[in-house]
Amino acid sequence: MDILFNVLLLFLGYLFISSFKNKISSNNLSTLKKLAFFHILFGSYYCFFGKGDSIGYWNQAKLMNYDDFLYSIQEDQGTFFMYALNYYPSNILGLSYFTGTMIYSLIGFIGLTYFYLLAIELVPNNPKFKGYYLFPLLFFLPNLHFWSCAVGKDSLLIFCIAFFVYGLMQPFKRMPMIAIGLFFSYLIRPHITLFLLLSFGMAYFLGKKISLLRRILFSVLMIGLAVVILPTVMKFAKIEEASIDSFDKFSNQKVTALSSSNSASAVDISSYPFPLKVLTFLYRPFFFDINGIPSLIASFENLLLLLLSFKVLRNKPISGFKKSPFIIQGMFYFLIIGTLAFSQSLGNLGIMLRMRNMFLPGFIIFILWYLTYLEEQKIAEIKIIQSHLETEK
Repeated sequence: MDILFNVLLLFLGYLFISSFKNKISSNNLSTLKKLAFFHILFGSYYCFFGKGDSIGYWNQAKLMNYDDFLYSIQEDQGTFFMYALNYYPSNILGLSYFTGTMIYSLIGFIGLTYFYLLAIELVPNNPKFKGYYLFPLLFFLPNLHFWSCAVGKDSLLIFCIAFFVYGLMQPFKRMPMIAIGLFFSYLIRPHITLFLLLSFGMAYFLGKKISLLRRILFSVLMIGLAVVILPTVMKFAKIEEASIDSFDKFSNQKVTALSSSNSASAVDISSYPFPLKVLTFLYRPFFFDINGIPSLIASFENLLLLLLSFKVLRNKPISGFKKSPFIIQGMFYFLIIGTLAFSQSLGNLGIMLRMRNMFLPGFIIFILWYLTYLEEQKIAEIKIIQSHLETEK
């Protein structure tokens, strides 16, 4: 059964990539195949060496009976939903943990593919950094794949977020994608659904390149949905009331619990000033945090992201951001809201990497777009100077 399913998964992955044959260039199609192979490697590595919570999600479902399944699917979002979701493949079909990892790897890869397609559609040119083209290089960042191939919430959320965002490119035509993304993210981590609705609700409300009717319709719809699910999010996060004191209490409890763990990646951020908490979430582990090969790889990734961020920040990012496409603005709002929320409550670098991975594709696409925008601005300035010189002659 396991062999049959793994062959079927490879075939489905091939069909999925081939479905874009007439929509993207042959070079991009070839890159998607390389990304798929790269992703499978990380899925295999995670299965045998990563594990963590993922093996628990699979093995617990294998031990469940039908009554347990009904309880899990009715109980609550998050972990219980994961048990219920894995019940059929793990328990009924008796598939191995490796096959389960490959199923989730395919789901995560589908999500990354839609982010890749967003980059193709939204970024007009391929920017360079230190002489190297950044696209598709940034889509091969190891941690982007490591945290989106395991049995668990992270792989599913990459899929959900990508479906939702890609669907918004043509909202009336792709409404099923939007609905699927919101529905499953709500069952997995409802606060991520809240962040998505608030982010793109803001992008619609503030966007100047969108028709007034669409701005009103979608901003009211998304912010309205955010208000509706807020009580569920607060219950999920065990926050008593929507007040600053309650959120501070929740953050402090999370920081204390995570930083006091015996994990080598635990870090006490309770005494950090706000800017340092944000930098810790976005760019650590760094080289002074290295405790093994995974953290060493993550440090090089974070160095690259830090250098690219500096390049963006020193070139008037706000004025450029206002000119960016609506989708990029929404993804950047999503990054900001997620960073503000998680940077205050996480005290473990490994968990920070996992949480940041949900926002990383949007961060990457924003960097690609903005560096392209800077290059276009420079070209435009050169043309103006040349035009003035020719006029003077």
